[in-house]
Amino acid sequence: MVYRYVAIGDSLTVGTGALLGTGFVPIYRRMAEMNLRTFVSMENLGVNGLTSGQLLQMIHNHPRVRQAVREADIVTISIGGNDLIRTFKASGGVPSAGKMTQILGETRNHVSLTMKQIRQLKGNDKYFIRSIGLYNPYPQSTEAAYWVRQYNAYLNGAGSGNYACAQVYDKFEGRERELLFWDRVHPNARGYRVIAEQLNRTGYSPFV
Repeated sequence: MVYRYVAIGDSLTVGTGALLGTGFVPIYRRMAEMNLRTFVSMENLGVNGLTSGQLLQMIHNHPRVRQAVREADIVTISIGGNDLIRTFKASGGVPSAGKMTQILGETRNHVSLTMKQIRQLKGNDKYFIRSIGLYNPYPQSTEAAYWVRQYNAYLNGAGSGNYACAQVYDKFEGRERELLFWDRVHPNARGYRVIAEQLNRTGYSPFV
């Protein structure tokens, strides 16, 4: 038995900020192999700078992505960070509550529709989906912390049954210097290992 792992999402899925092979995707694949006791093939479809709206378009319109998801046993999704960061940057770091509420609503809607697409592609297959919660790339900003937490709370309940969210917020909080790359936005190799460990903790049901 071979399991297929497909990773979709933004630069975190790509592994930006860490050397090749030290992003969370290859680390998590190895953890999955240990737990499932068999070979796990891996396809990384991460795109730097991807927003939730672009991910939804990808899963709607891109034949290769649709095929990969259709055949996957394990799917991980990292998305939403760029939506919030762009809004934050565009406002000079002080976005209005109204603007953030709007962006958060749009992001949640895109993610819900993406999950729905995946469920349709998978039908009655045995599989599981794991999303990755956000850490706060602006630890000095209480506003950013508030919106990141709101989004993470949504992600916790964004699916059912074969879905879980790997939350990393508390693991990164106060440890940003240790876990983030010098750009202070992306994790370093140590940070990616933390993400992989949190994914690993969500378990491998329905396969074990």
